[in-house]
Amino acid sequence: VARRLSLRKHPECHSMAGGKAIEHLAQTGNQALLTFQLPMQHYRNCNFSFSGLQNLVNNAIVQKEKEEGIQEGEILSCVKDVAAAVQHAVAVHIIQRTYRAMLFCIKNSMLPSKNATLVVSGGVASNQYIRKGLQNLADANDFALLCPPPRLCTDNGVMIAWNGIERLCAGVGVLHSTDGIRYEPR
Repeated sequence: VARRLSLRKHPECHSMAGGKAIEHLAQTGNQALLTFQLPMQHYRNCNFSFSGLQNLVNNAIVQKEKEEGIQEGEILSCVKDVAAAVQHAVAVHIIQRTYRAMLFCIKNSMLPSKNATLVVSGGVASNQYIRKGLQNLADANDFALLCPPPRLCTDNGVMIAWNGIERLCAGVGVLHSTDGIRYEPR
């Protein structure tokens, strides 16, 4: 969404990563001016998916560009409102799906009867709006919430790569030959 909104060109966001730029602009945006249907509402599972939301957001951006008479790549006058609406939709989706997972774990006795803990990490955990929503969810369900400090909430891809480096250095769980491995791109 940040790339589609060309936030690198926005004077307040030129040096920020996409998620951080969305969070920054959303602070002063009006999330009520745009409403995005939440993804996967008809699926009663704990899976996350943002592709449907991304399509809705892209369509809304195209519509706003037409209304404002601007080209793709130019900054919308309502960019802060778009950021706020997107951030809110993402947060609600995450909170709803996490709540389902919590209920599933409780129902199937997968958690201790006391001191259950919700751990949130990765890039999404650096977003204070989402973190606050998850804190409210945890509080309402007598869960503790553990999140690393935002400076340690980096992209999961970086964490996975680092894990690979550590495993390679330790010689643990590393394939030394790819013979016989079949790759199936999807």
